[in-house]
Amino acid sequence: MIPEINNLLTPFETLPEGEEFEELFRGQSCRVERIVSTGQSTREGQWYDQEHAEWVILLSGSAVLRFEGETGGRSLVPGDAVNIPPHCRHRVEATAADQESVWLAIHYEPVENG
Repeated sequence: MIPEINNLLTPFETLPEGEEFEELFRGQSCRVERIVSTGQSTREGQWYDQEHAEWVILLSGSAVLRFEGETGGRSLVPGDAVNIPPHCRHRVEATAADQESVWLAIHYEPVENG
């Protein structure tokens, strides 16, 4: 079987109404997905609190992430990446509304220390 080549930055013909999640592949202890945001944010008062770790990089567009305990968000530009440990509560404060913000997210089980 010959592998297919995909471009993660290929834009949609029209901007999606909602955030798009596309699983690219899954392994025994990890999952890789492409996320395309167009002006979305996490609902007010909602926090992500995940059982697994997540490494995410913003490939295009712009976004603002906020972690619980911070008074303000952190602005991200293409190339910015963050490793989010399990149960580190966080939210997306904003993504660009006039263009696609493309993320690459790797969800994984962290290695236990000691």
